[in-house]
Amino acid sequence: MTVIRLAVLDMAGTTVADGGLVLRAFDAAATSVGLPADGPERDAARRYVLDTMGQSKIVVFRALFGSEERAHAANEAFERAYERFVGAGDVTAIPGAEEAITRLRDGGIKVALTTGFSRSTQDRLLAALGWQDLADLALVPADAGRGRPYPDMILTALLRTGTDDVRDVAVVGDTAGDVLSGRRAGASVVAGTRTGAHDEAILRDAGATHVLDSVADLPDLLLSV
Repeated sequence: MTVIRLAVLDMAGTTVADGGLVLRAFDAAATSVGLPADGPERDAARRYVLDTMGQSKIVVFRALFGSEERAHAANEAFERAYERFVGAGDVTAIPGAEEAITRLRDGGIKVALTTGFSRSTQDRLLAALGWQDLADLALVPADAGRGRPYPDMILTALLRTGTDDVRDVAVVGDTAGDVLSGRRAGASVVAGTRTGAHDEAILRDAGATHVLDSVADLPDLLLSV
């Protein structure tokens, strides 16, 4: 395997355990823009949110609600709800995640944390976990142009960390969108984790080169070369 010099890690579901807060925040957002609380329309919307987990939330809301005004209203309500949950202490680190990131950096691998959330929400997450200085870099879709499943955040991380080659990159996430973004970026290692939204079959179908029980297993994979 190529020597990896940059690991790009997703947050919610991969390095952060949020206990289903994305769906709870979506329900709050959907209600705020008038989606019925029960019935087939709400069920279909929740399925779509699960299927597109990991993608930029404003893109998801545009697909669901059509008009730009309604999509932005839903996105703002989602961010407020999620940040409220974070502030209430409803998020924790995936067991072993912090230690894994530290091991990677100690082993000479730079680490970027990425998310489909806004900068404000990512900052709240990092502060809640005490992770402001844990990784080399933290990115949101607005930093790069487009969110997942596009490769923009990965390529932005490569540029900002001075990594020379996309083949020196590992991408890790719990969703098909994470995996697809890694494949599109040309990363050598595109690993799914079993700690989040999508199961192993979905991750493999999306093109994962590896599926790990947890991000805690990543240092053993990348530092064994």
